[in-house]
Amino acid sequence: MNPAIKFVSLPTDLVRALQAGGPDANGQVPERHVSDGDGVPCRHCQRDVAAGEPYLILNHRPFPAPQPYAETGPIFLHADPCPRYPETAALPPVVVARKLFLLKGYNAQDRIVYGTGQLVAPAELAAAAGALLARADVAYLHLRSALNNCFQCRIERA
Repeated sequence: MNPAIKFVSLPTDLVRALQAGGPDANGQVPERHVSDGDGVPCRHCQRDVAAGEPYLILNHRPFPAPQPYAETGPIFLHADPCPRYPETAALPPVVVARKLFLLKGYNAQDRIVYGTGQLVAPAELAAAAGALLARADVAYLHLRSALNNCFQCRIERA
């Protein structure tokens, strides 16, 4: 039987520090832009930044420390405070609005578990994530953009 899952967004304390101009994973101040309303998913509230709203582009490392598997990459955040998406099994709005994601498994040492990577449609996501998290060698998952490999959120056992 597959375990229940939950989607885990970026922590509010980290997001507020970035929104206040704190350094990203590259040590740079996040860039500020205005959304055209087309494909700017916030990694905190899990909603797209609406047209005309300010947002940040920054480099993020969703791992506790640098190591060979600790990928970094660009992400978007609302420039202004937004509520954190609750840790729940409900598909986040940005997930529902897209067609395909990359799902990747990591072990307790934050290393990729080879053979876990798969492209998944939102309708198949809960079952695929549950099956991967049923494995003893998988501690958590990353949900990433299927086209650009950008980190969206973490998926854990509920």
